[in-house]
Amino acid sequence: MSAARVRQSARPLSGLPRTSLGFTLLELMIVLFIVVLGFAAIGISISSGNEATQLKAASRDIVSALRYVRGQALMTHQETVLTFDLKENTYTVTGRDKVYDIANTIDVTIVTGQNELSGDGLGNIRFFADGSSTGGRMTLELKELVWQIDINWLTGQIELHDPQADE
Repeated sequence: MSAARVRQSARPLSGLPRTSLGFTLLELMIVLFIVVLGFAAIGISISSGNEATQLKAASRDIVSALRYVRGQALMTHQETVLTFDLKENTYTVTGRDKVYDIANTIDVTIVTGQNELSGDGLGNIRFFADGSSTGGRMTLELKELVWQIDINWLTGQIELHDPQADE
């Protein structure tokens, strides 16, 4: 009698034959489809931040260039200039041949001393040997996103602001 009990416990609980215990191809396809939809949703949410990331990266690059130019003025005891070409969305550093690009989708506005602006769409931020500067404000805009760079004329200190976060 105990042998019969062992055989009964070896049978599947559902009463179905052992061959039907796996997943069907249709079930696997449905699971894979759901996983692919999940990854697609993640990809869309990640790519939606690209514009904000692009604007912030451009702002930080410009701040880095401004700090470099100020450092060069302090080390060499000579005036150094960061020149912006607003028509081409580029900037250059005194003593370097490289032209740095800003994405064409980003609008750049410069407020600085009148003698640092030219009619050709060029604007300069000049740093002096003592670290002071002509000062000013740069605004970078991409659609509704805005970043501001403030340059203190007396100290030459450079600050990056997100005006939307300050509100």
